[in-house]
Amino acid sequence: MRSRRLDYSESTRSALVESAVELFTERGYAGTSLDEIAKRARVTKGALYHHFSGKQALFEAAFDTVESQVFDRLEKIMHGPESPWERALAGLRGFLQSCLDPAYQRIAIHEAPVVMGWERWREAEERCSFGLVRTGIQSLIEVGEVDDVPVDVTARLLFGALSSAAIEIASSPEPKKVSAQVEEVLVRLLVGFRRVPPAEHGKAS
Repeated sequence: MRSRRLDYSESTRSALVESAVELFTERGYAGTSLDEIAKRARVTKGALYHHFSGKQALFEAAFDTVESQVFDRLEKIMHGPESPWERALAGLRGFLQSCLDPAYQRIAIHEAPVVMGWERWREAEERCSFGLVRTGIQSLIEVGEVDDVPVDVTARLLFGALSSAAIEIASSPEPKKVSAQVEEVLVRLLVGFRRVPPAEHGKAS
């Protein structure tokens, strides 16, 4: 059986991370203090230091939470009952929708490269999302939806395009408009890889 102390400890940590996500989203890393995070979480600063060594550690926990929410959403889509092609398009739209979320924009796209350093941020992003992109491309090849392109290179290029798209969306004064434009362009790129069935070749000629 779980102890009450363990339950309390986990609930305290969760409250701190939730508070950190809210405040980092509202005010950014530089504009948020540990006192404010502890106050919003309704815990003492001593309790905060019991779980986290400092503000950066708490930021990284907030980053992991935001990234995990996006990953879980996309993983569910990529393992859905639809065809691999439909899942790929739904996964693309799901990611672009996540890029409109204020917490993901502020914490994962704007703040993380600065707070964590570009290399660590990039590694964390790849750990979270690159595998899903690669799996999606592999599935499309296996069922004959796209040509037999080099999986790793294609996944790397598409992942780079998605990362750039996220920055464009998060940095735009009209993020919904840019998201729609990005979706149109990336869908066209994916269609360019798609293998045309023999029947459609006949119609084209």
